Amino acid sequence: MKIFITGGSGFIGSNIADYYLNRGIETVVYDNLSRPGVEKNLTWLKKKHPKMIFEKSDIRDFITLKNKIRGSEIIYHMASQVAVTTSVTDPRTDFEVNALGTLNVLEAARIQKKPPIVIYASTNKVYGGMENIKLREMATRYEFNDKHLRSGINEMFQLDFHSPYGCSKGAGDQYVHDYARIYGLKTIVFRQSCIYGNHQFGNEDQGWVAYLTLLAMKKKPITIFGDGKQVRDILYVSDLIDCFLKGVDRIDHIKGEVFNIGGGKENVVSLLEFVRLLEETMDKKISLRYQPWRPGDQKVYISDTAKARRRLGWKPKINVKRGLKLLYTWLKTA
Repeated sequence: MKIFITGGSGFIGSNIADYYLNRGIETVVYDNLSRPGVEKNLTWLKKKHPKMIFEKSDIRDFITLKNKIRGSEIIYHMASQVAVTTSVTDPRTDFEVNALGTLNVLEAARIQKKPPIVIYASTNKVYGGMENIKLREMATRYEFNDKHLRSGINEMFQLDFHSPYGCSKGAGDQYVHDYARIYGLKTIVFRQSCIYGNHQFGNEDQGWVAYLTLLAMKKKPITIFGDGKQVRDILYVSDLIDCFLKGVDRIDHIKGEVFNIGGGKENVVSLLEFVRLLEETMDKKISLRYQPWRPGDQKVYISDTAKARRRLGWKPKINVKRGLKLLYTWLKTA
């Protein structure tokens, strides 16, 4: 077996690589190392797994990509431009990486003698800002007012590609979905909510759980955009990988399908609640400061994971409190 991971030095990609390398499976890490911090993950992988294959290249380079993918049985397409703010200031690069880059991966897979499985990391941002959903404001969080949404957003919710980032990731999302329908490729789209865990070096645009934890550890104030009552369901990275693996195991039955993946309603936390939990975990007070809301920031997003539970037999195992402790313990030694 040969595993090929685009963005393989990134947070999720390096965890996937570690999983397969621990089992002695040939694994190719394909990464242009453009994101700050990923070189640390690459160093860790190389030290732990000397047989790992690393290819420094870009998913926009189709010729190199198709040659390096040759012989792969599974492609985990994790490489992307990840920040909404960056997409607003530089929409062309955002498009080239997320939309064209994903098309390159699909085409590189399609032309192989035996096309590999393609797992695509999409995003909840394909549903847009969801401004028309009625919310109710509680003491520390917003909640969906509609009882039909209490379990979260399911895969039938209307797509609304808000921001250049939403458009580029949404384009990739739909290409991956359609390549199963038109060309018969074995693909799965996972629309991810907030993923966190070991080997994450976040920033204020993406990877906020690790980013805020690092700020607190450095005794720096945490900036909250808006009022801090915005809600997300968060998922520990090992649970995400477990979901990927279950998808691969069932690929003949679920190829071409889309899944909303996150912590679900059992792992929901607002920013304010997260800060309080972080204070409890670290046993220290955290200073907060506030800035205006950012465009396209969903006040509430919760993944309805019922389809993944039903079709994949999957559910999260690590709750928010335990996951944060695991992350904090790792960051202290990173």
